[in-house]
Amino acid sequence: MTTVRRAVLTLPAAPLGPDNPLPALRAPAGAGAHAVDARTLAELPRDMARGIGRAPLRSLLPAPVRDGYGRERTPADLDTIVIENDRLRVTVLPGLGGRVHSLHHKPTGRELLYRNPVLQPAAFALNGAWFSGGIEWNIGATGHTTLSCSPLHAAVVRAPDGGPMLRLWEWERLRDLPFQVDLWLPEDSDFLYVGVRVRNPHERTVPAYWWSNTAVPEERRVLVPADAAWHHGYERGLDRLPVPVAEDGTDRSYPLNGAHAADYFYDLPEGQRRWIAALDADGHGLVQTSTDALRGRKLFLWGTERGGRRWQEWLTEPGTPGYAEVQAGLARTQLEHLELTGGAEFSWLEAYGPLAADPAAALGDDWAAARADVEAKLAAALPRAAVDAAYTAWREGAADAEPETVLAAGSGWGALEVLRGGHALPGTPFPESTLGPDQEPWRELLRTGVLPPPAKGAGPGAPLVAAPWRDMLETAPADPSTEYHLGIAQWHAGDRAQAVRSWERGLHRAEARWPLLYCLAVADQEDGHPRRAAERFAEAFADHAETDGAEDVAVVAALGREAIVALLAAGRTGTAGELWASLPEEVRGRGAFRLLEARILLAEGRKGEARAVFDAGFEVADLREGAEILGELWAELTDEPLPDAYEFRMRPS
Repeated sequence: MTTVRRAVLTLPAAPLGPDNPLPALRAPAGAGAHAVDARTLAELPRDMARGIGRAPLRSLLPAPVRDGYGRERTPADLDTIVIENDRLRVTVLPGLGGRVHSLHHKPTGRELLYRNPVLQPAAFALNGAWFSGGIEWNIGATGHTTLSCSPLHAAVVRAPDGGPMLRLWEWERLRDLPFQVDLWLPEDSDFLYVGVRVRNPHERTVPAYWWSNTAVPEERRVLVPADAAWHHGYERGLDRLPVPVAEDGTDRSYPLNGAHAADYFYDLPEGQRRWIAALDADGHGLVQTSTDALRGRKLFLWGTERGGRRWQEWLTEPGTPGYAEVQAGLARTQLEHLELTGGAEFSWLEAYGPLAADPAAALGDDWAAARADVEAKLAAALPRAAVDAAYTAWREGAADAEPETVLAAGSGWGALEVLRGGHALPGTPFPESTLGPDQEPWRELLRTGVLPPPAKGAGPGAPLVAAPWRDMLETAPADPSTEYHLGIAQWHAGDRAQAVRSWERGLHRAEARWPLLYCLAVADQEDGHPRRAAERFAEAFADHAETDGAEDVAVVAALGREAIVALLAAGRTGTAGELWASLPEEVRGRGAFRLLEARILLAEGRKGEARAVFDAGFEVADLREGAEILGELWAELTDEPLPDAYEFRMRPS
């Protein structure tokens, strides 16, 4: 019989630490890594170009940036939920985005996924903290979800066959959409079934995005029913290439044959069964398949060059095997978004399980024969009709089933939205009992029409930016706290001039001025006024020290980092150095601030001392995917090759 139970997994883990206390007014820092240049965009199929251009994020609001983690790992107990039958054991991390950490096939003793032996956050999610390994559920916008390291609601529900099923659900805040992920193991099944539903409870059309990303050992062959793929590297191009053999004779179906990090979005023919497999040298491995609504399939590889290998080490323990990702999504590529009309939903079923192919065929040079063998083995193990029937049974008989036993709680944001909008969402309750301190001021605004100010010495609180909340803020009494939040909502809506006016009004009467000064500084920066932005960042830093003290290290570090970067950009090196020196010693010792120290020294012409910072060694814990700052700075210091420890470049030199 299938069982669902709580358990604990102990891993060496770097704590997540506090979220960045400053509102995320800018577009995602790594957005450029997923961009497409204008020339390429003009040459793409019209529907693909439309999807790529649909509703790009102007900011990360209302989600916070998560950059409070470091790189010191100690053993930590992680809450897990284990789903198990006689064939499979599935380990899920409800507190970390509902990640499937392990998919263990009992009869063969094989782990079907790449299972990371550590929990090391890194800056790959849209809002920062993310970790590698397992199966992740990405919703929101191009990239890893803002929920990568956040808790989801979790409960036991009845599966279509009457057995227990694990439901995960949350309210995704970038696009304001509730979603659910249902995982179950039919009795005696070798396949994990996953039913996914994304609902739009609003009247307006919303841009929708979903990709299920599965990490597998990189020493695999990746097979998929396609003869072409759209290649996207870190040069901002998107080119249609033949699969699997490149013009230079390289077989792209083997991740370790790629030199540089790259995405391959496979062009599956219409009517073709959707599947992707990753097989080892014996023909064994993982296969993922789905109903047709989950259209896209993709391979991501890190490549064999120094940058890719360094990232592999960065995300786990050095000396451990690397990984690649096989992925499945709603659109043809990850760069596109679909339209989800008001009151509608996207739903589909995925299945993950073992596959044993004929190695002579599946690993041979005849691509058509290799695909045919895998497809035949998949059809025998899990017929396409069985997947379609399982989807129908789930959608019609189980997707709306109410939770029976609650196993974990997510955030209170969904409860707040249900309270405001009166949304009926069968199967995914967001009870008022989940409301917490972050939601309380907004519940008060909803109840009384007044947004209560934060307690003296406290931060300004988490923002909300959706149109209904903006409307309420516009009619609320205009104190500095309300003007701050109203400006953020206006900024998110694209009314930046009005946002600045709101922040300026609030600034005249504010006791603690730093939150408003910070927002105005970002506005100056975005409008091309670097000198004024630098002055305001520095003023915000000084104001926090005067009004709220230096006890809140997260605010000190966040404001200090912003101010130093802005001062350097404005050519005010001396002031940047003075501000750096005024920071607490614990903050100055962090890798990001050691990098700033080197930049200040270089700007002052002290190359030898800047080089000494590199020679002493430092690690920027929240270094972004695609970041090249370390290599650029090193090149200004010396003609010597960049040391491996600082080599994170993901594109050809």
